[in-house]
Amino acid sequence: MSTNVFELQNVSKTYRNEGKDFLALKDVSLEIREGEIFGIIGMSGAGKSTLVRTLNRLEEVSEGKVLFYGEDLGSLKASQLRKVRRSIAMIFQSFNLVLQRTVRQNVEQPLRIAGVKRKERKEIARKMLETVDLLDKENVYPSRLSGGQKQRVAIARALASDPKVLLCDEATSALDPKITGEILDLLLKINKERGLTIIIITHEMSVVEKICNRVAIIDEGNLVEVGDVTEVFRDPQSTAAKKLVYPSNPFDAASEDGRLIRIAFDGLSSSEPFIANLVKETGQTVNILSANTKSVGGIGYGQMIIELPSEKKDQEIVIDYFKKNGLTVSEVKAL
Repeated sequence: MSTNVFELQNVSKTYRNEGKDFLALKDVSLEIREGEIFGIIGMSGAGKSTLVRTLNRLEEVSEGKVLFYGEDLGSLKASQLRKVRRSIAMIFQSFNLVLQRTVRQNVEQPLRIAGVKRKERKEIARKMLETVDLLDKENVYPSRLSGGQKQRVAIARALASDPKVLLCDEATSALDPKITGEILDLLLKINKERGLTIIIITHEMSVVEKICNRVAIIDEGNLVEVGDVTEVFRDPQSTAAKKLVYPSNPFDAASEDGRLIRIAFDGLSSSEPFIANLVKETGQTVNILSANTKSVGGIGYGQMIIELPSEKKDQEIVIDYFKKNGLTVSEVKAL
C-alpha cells in the first residue's frame, strides 16, 4: 500500500481584498502518494498555485488540514515548520537564481543556510550539477545561461538539500517546447533514480501527458476530477477536464439536423482500422471532421470527431458498433 506524502482534508482558502472575500480553494480533499509524479492542472486563476502553496504552508489554509506524512502542518511551530520545509523543495517559472553568485554558489545556497561546511557544500553542489548535466558551468554566472540551463540550476539547487518532495510551479511555462521536453525528461529521470515525489502545477496539458502518473483538475477553486492520467485522457468526466483534454470542435455538421460524436481510443485499439471495419461490417459510412493522436505514458491515444449518417437508425448502428469495439463515444455540439 502506497504511503501518502500529502493529504488535504476539506481545505478552503479565502482571501480578503478591499473588504470583499474571494474563495480561492473550496473544500478540496486530495491524496498524493510517495514516489509518484502528480499533476495539478487548471486554467489561469483556477487556484492551482494557491493549492501548491498550502503544501509547504506558504499559504495558511482558512479551513481544513494539510497533512505531510500524517503530520498536520497547521499545528507545527516555526522551528518544526522550518525542518519540514527542508524536505519540500520548490522550483518556479522565473528560476529565482541569485545573479551575483555563480552557478555552484546558487546550488550551495540552501546548504549554506543550513550551516553545512564549505567543503561539503562544494562536493554536494558539484554532484547535483553533474546530475543535471551542468558541471561544466559551475563557475559561470546565471546571466550567461539559457532559460533551460537556468532551470537545470534551479533543479540542482532544489535537490541539494535531499528533499522528499519537489514542487514545480509552472516550471516549464517560460521555456520553448524542445527545452520543456528536456526538462521534463530530467524530472522523470530524477523521479526514477531517486524515488522523489514530484508535484507539477501547470496549465499545459502536454506537460501532464508526458510524465505524470495521476492528475487533479482544478476549476474555479474546486477539485473537479482526479485520477490516473491515462483514464482522465481516455474518458474525462468533468466539463473542465473535457475542455483541457479535447480540442474544441472547429466544424459544423453538414446539415441542421446533423449529429456529431467524438470517439476516443487507447493503445489497445489505436492500431485497428475501425472506420474501414465499420464500412465493411455494417455498410455505414461516416464523415471524419477532425482527428488527432498523442502518447500518454508511452501508449497511443487518439480521438476523432465524426458526423453520423442522417437517419437515426443508421446513427444508432454506428454508435453501437463503436461501443462494442471498446471505443468511448460522446456527443459533440456543432458550432
